Amino acid sequence: MHPSLKPQQAMAKIDDIDKQILAFLHEDAFMSNKEMASRLGMSATPVHERIKRMEKEGVITGYKATINPNKLGKSLTVFCDISLKEHAAEYLNQFETDVMSLVEVQECYCVSGHSDFLLKIVVSDMDEYRNFILHKLASIKNIGNAQSHFVMNQIQNEQILPWLTNKTAQ
Repeated sequence: MHPSLKPQQAMAKIDDIDKQILAFLHEDAFMSNKEMASRLGMSATPVHERIKRMEKEGVITGYKATINPNKLGKSLTVFCDISLKEHAAEYLNQFETDVMSLVEVQECYCVSGHSDFLLKIVVSDMDEYRNFILHKLASIKNIGNAQSHFVMNQIQNEQILPWLTNKTAQ
């Protein structure tokens, strides 16, 4: 089976306390177990054990710093729809391997609809994007079409899942 079409993994069993811990960690990954325990009205040991269990189960997959690309001179974000000419597994696998080697590509999704992949590309400006398209993306075999969408204004970039907080869908 193609890696992009993996069967859905079993859902982890988490309760409301786990959800609160996840929300705390998402907001501040450096929050101590003691602080979380205090907010939850429990001791630090069960909080630590819950975190370790969620890490082992793959609910928590890592801890990362959030970096502002604008402060590093990378102010142009582009979403690029990619359609491939051929769709055999070997072509899909090769595209994924090739595109993952491009440092400008921050995210890559295999999608349904009018295109096959959606790339999130972050570069400094239009000149760098043009160079990326002409010299890097165009060198990948089997691309049939690429459609660029330039981000004019980022409205929201919040990755927390709303069901981990008190926010509810409207």
